[in-house]
Amino acid sequence: MAPVPGIDVTQLRQRLKAEPAPFLLDVREPWEYQAGHVPGAQLIPLGELEQRVKEVPRDRPVLAICHSGQRSLAAAGYLQQLGYASVSNVDGGTAAWIERGYPVDQ
Repeated sequence: MAPVPGIDVTQLRQRLKAEPAPFLLDVREPWEYQAGHVPGAQLIPLGELEQRVKEVPRDRPVLAICHSGQRSLAAAGYLQQLGYASVSNVDGGTAAWIERGYPVDQ
């Protein structure tokens, strides 16, 4: 299996402005998501991804994010195994996004 490509939060910020807009998949737990998430991120906790994978679109790029980048790397690898063509992991995750001072939704 090919390694999962990674992007940093600066690249994420640029990609979120692109067309077609990527699907930003947040795989953290609900309480983490509610505490603060990247605007537009869709919550599907890692433990629910297998049952809810049909909610992840195949017609646009998928960017997986978690707190630091480990859970999202697992999620991105899983989606690659299922044949998703364009999947990337956000290195540093939401923690790096917040560290940069980028906006969060709660």
